[in-house]
Amino acid sequence: MNNLTGIFKLLSDETRLRIIMLLFQEPLCVCELSGILKVSQPTISKNLSKLRDLNLAEDQRRDKFVFYTLKEDNEMLITVLKSIAENLEAYPQLVEDRGRLSEKELYLSQCGNISPLIS
Repeated sequence: MNNLTGIFKLLSDETRLRIIMLLFQEPLCVCELSGILKVSQPTISKNLSKLRDLNLAEDQRRDKFVFYTLKEDNEMLITVLKSIAENLEAYPQLVEDRGRLSEKELYLSQCGNISPLIS
């Protein structure tokens, strides 16, 4: 039961839901998430830490960046995310985020001098 309530607590926060939905699409770094969502890097990092702490996301270093992926072993979370993705048109903010996903390289190149790494 704790797993179930933990997932819904995570999803109840708009920023975390937006991050999770983007990571459901593909791995992204803090800079990319910050640019796509138009949210500060510290806010993104704080939310990614919560996802990692609950073992829902993992990170992997690539060159000077750390990319985050959503773990797919939590069947309940994946089922909920699939349902949201199948009805994405009902969520304009998520549609807008997905549209900006194609611009992710721009956001990555803009943070060359800023460390996107979190501890």
